Amino acid sequence: MTRLFTKPASDHTAVQLLLRAAIGGTMIAHGVKHGRSLDGTAGWFGSIGFKQPKLQAQASAIVEVGAGTAIVAGAGTPLAAAAVVGTMAVAARSVHQPNGFFITSEGWEYVANLSVAAIALADIGPGRFSIDRAFGLDHKLTSGQAAGVAAGVGLVAAGAQLAAFHRPQKTNPL
Repeated sequence: MTRLFTKPASDHTAVQLLLRAAIGGTMIAHGVKHGRSLDGTAGWFGSIGFKQPKLQAQASAIVEVGAGTAIVAGAGTPLAAAAVVGTMAVAARSVHQPNGFFITSEGWEYVANLSVAAIALADIGPGRFSIDRAFGLDHKLTSGQAAGVAAGVGLVAAGAQLAAFHRPQKTNPL
């Protein structure tokens, strides 16, 4: 516990807090929105080709609020970042990819940036004002390992969810 609130050799505290607030706050907001309108969210999941859309709506609300809360608190940061990456990868593949890059056309710009920010946060760590630091967890992995966990676990989880639940409707070519 002696490291709690100690200033590291290179201090990124402000950046870490900003990233945690922005990424975590965004995820919490999305999760709360999904949770407040579960029937509508379930209908939307069904419309984009997900099996068990009510389960998908519930899971999205729980994962988004949970990951966002963990990121804000700096708790289990590489795994919380992996949840962000996984959620955004599912969104990218199931909704945004066919629309190109720009968000103004419902493209994947936004989800890619949120994913990259989460991986960057995992790499630099949650900082000295975090639960990870309080319990000495923030240096259990190297920065590269933490980023690898965020990216790797997130993408594998997204792939598993898409393989298990996503059945997009095929369009007939003209």
